Order: sequence, then structure tokens, then C-alpha cells
Amino acid sequence: MTTPQPLPWPEALKAFGRCLAGVVESLRRRRLRQPSSNIGRVIAFADGTRAAVYRETVLHDGPVTEPAGLIVCFRLRWVKGNRLAHRLFRIESVCNTILFAGFDGFVTKLWMTADGNNLYRGVYEWDGYDSAGDYVRALWWPLMAVAQRDSIRFHVVADSTRETLLAGVPGESDGHEWWRPVPC
Repeated sequence: MTTPQPLPWPEALKAFGRCLAGVVESLRRRRLRQPSSNIGRVIAFADGTRAAVYRETVLHDGPVTEPAGLIVCFRLRWVKGNRLAHRLFRIESVCNTILFAGFDGFVTKLWMTADGNNLYRGVYEWDGYDSAGDYVRALWWPLMAVAQRDSIRFHVVADSTRETLLAGVPGESDGHEWWRPVPC
């Protein structure tokens, strides 16, 4: 996917309003869960970094018809190598669920600890390639508030569930792709 243009601010604000309403409805209907089976799972990436899952969010919303994997990456602006600040961010980040779990097409997210380069990643599954792209266009604004602008990256993989993405994406790799999971 090429780098999309962020949604205009008023459209992004409306998208997050719809997302919040979707999260509230999902919580009311008990469809939003935080299972613990993947917590601690270490995922290696082609750029030589590794990160562990510290939270998982799953929306139980029926079968997925057009799976798409999405990996988002960013470096927090003020946290750097401070262990306490990283820990506080991970605790606070549960509040960020309202920034994604109500978007159309959201299926699941693995929240990754910061890697050796202080980059956080989110590994998602979406139902719909375009839905993943729409989310990224809106996400640009909240990430800009907390992340170093040049660190914000994403990659969408069509026809990929989260597990097939984590098992390895077929094709040529130069070993430097920040987003490509590789066997540990």
C-alpha cells in the first residue's frame, strides 16, 4: 500500500466518533475481549528486532470474508529508553482501544512492546483491505500527537489473517523490512 494522505481533520474526528460509538456498542454486547493466550509471545521481524505481545484485543463479530493483515509502527516522542515511561505507556494504552476497535472491519490487534529501537508495533487483522487503509488514514492524527513523525509507518498485506502474516509472508525479502515477521 502506498502512503495514504491523512483524512482531513474534521473527517478524522467524525471517524473516531463513530469508532467510539462502535466500541461502546461492542462492550455493551460483550463482543470485545482481551484474551491472554498470546501475552508474552515474542515476534521477530526482518529488520532484526523482536518484540513481545503485552495485550491482545479481539472483536467477536462474525466470519471474516476479506482478511487483511496490518502492521503499524511508531516511536513515542517523549518516552525514549525510560523503562518506567514505557511501562506507564503500556498501562495507559488500554484507553487507546477507543481509537481502533470500533472501526469497520476491525478483527484483532496484538499490542507489541517497544523493540530494541524503541519502536512500538501493532499487529492487526482487518476484514477488508480498504478498511485497514481507512483506519490508517484516521490514525495519523492521534499518532502525530504522541509519536515522532518520521517513525510512523504501516504496511497492509491483502489476503492475510493475522496468523498467516505472523507465519511469514511469501515473496522476496531483503531482510530489512521492518514490518515482515520472520521465524524466531
